[in-house]
Amino acid sequence: MKKQKDPKKVGVGKIVAWNSRAISQGIGLMVVGYLTLYCTDTLSMPPALVGILLVVSRLLDGVTDVFAGYIVDRTNTKWGKGRPYEWCIIGMWLSIWLMFSCPPEFSIVAKSAWVLCMYALVNSVFYTFLQADNTVYMCRAFRYQEQYVSLSSGGAILSMVCVAAFNIAAPALVDTYGNSSSGWSFLMACIAIPMAIIGIMRFFFIKETVDADVSASGENEEKVTLSDVKTTLTKNPYIWIVALVLFVSNFVTNMGVGNYYFKYIVNNLSLLGLVSAFQMLSIPLMLFVPAILKRISISRLIMIGCILSAAGYALNFIAGANTALLSAAAILFGMGSAPISMLINLMIIECADFNEWKGFRRMEGTLNSVTSVAIKVASALGAGVLGILLSASGYVDDAALIPDSAVSMIRNLYSTIPAVLWAIVAAALLLYKLDKKMPAIREEIEARRAAKEQTGAAE
Repeated sequence: MKKQKDPKKVGVGKIVAWNSRAISQGIGLMVVGYLTLYCTDTLSMPPALVGILLVVSRLLDGVTDVFAGYIVDRTNTKWGKGRPYEWCIIGMWLSIWLMFSCPPEFSIVAKSAWVLCMYALVNSVFYTFLQADNTVYMCRAFRYQEQYVSLSSGGAILSMVCVAAFNIAAPALVDTYGNSSSGWSFLMACIAIPMAIIGIMRFFFIKETVDADVSASGENEEKVTLSDVKTTLTKNPYIWIVALVLFVSNFVTNMGVGNYYFKYIVNNLSLLGLVSAFQMLSIPLMLFVPAILKRISISRLIMIGCILSAAGYALNFIAGANTALLSAAAILFGMGSAPISMLINLMIIECADFNEWKGFRRMEGTLNSVTSVAIKVASALGAGVLGILLSASGYVDDAALIPDSAVSMIRNLYSTIPAVLWAIVAAALLLYKLDKKMPAIREEIEARRAAKEQTGAAE
């Protein structure tokens, strides 16, 4: 007798296809982390000016993110609700290539306008819709919590391996090609073309098959309104804790201070790739995450990760140019970042379940937009703060002339400041009580849905 296929199981092929965009998007974030270095050392733009430009671009994001979630929540096409917005990955990579292809003969004003425009397209338009559609797409392509866990845990391992491999190779590539404007443009084209192709894969391989927009009577629910958005933003406190986790993670990552640290303190930028390789030692531990989640909650596991990250960055402070200590620190914050990359989408789904339990609309698109705002504001502030503080400390792009004040600033930005931020996030996660309530919440939601189905069938 043929064994019946488990409907809650996700095959390896679907896990790979689903996470193809996460790989592309993750590498995109790493690439954008080199923008400040490109602007200061290739385009000869003052670091403070670069920082201000990146921060200013986020004024637009606060508007576009909220409306992107609203638009996605209202979308209804033959391809689905979230799936059509997958094409934004192509626009994102095209804009990244153009961002690193600014003509060097331009004036400072023209360079500033070019960088600001492309950076806004990457973040305020394309990345915004990619973030807003993610959970909406997942909840309509897959049905069960077990599937979400498989996609998030298995996919996170795959994504981290690919992004870590890129981080290992990128410093050497930048060291080779990043000495001229044409070199940067060529390098970015070589990255952007395959990443755009990889990023669009799941549109073709994963379809939306689950109708999550059905009311008690079996009819499609009314369109989402701005009032529904307001309710989600004001009545769901847990999404703001999730947003804080992502804010700090992306603030620290997108400062890009590691490039300066290894260039001016370790005196070897290529060693950044070697040290980054040690983060991959944390990847085998991710295989045990599903088993660990049977013993502790999602938020507690992420909190442990925050503590490990804080310890890793604290170790950087005493490491100096010692690559052994820097590698040990990389292992710690590699282990710390793993639970976030694996489980953060599950926390967003928990927030959507909370909305439904409270009698609100699920609003996955809006919930994703809140986290998208946090990610992008943090990314810009990270790069912006880096530029502003480097200028304030007297930074010059010459190893022989860089003052001690700038060296001290680079060291603190690579150690104490991230350590303090991660400690704050760990404390904030003590307030996240939702995952402990989820078994009862999901049981009640399923009971309600079953009752609605019976009522609809009887009518």
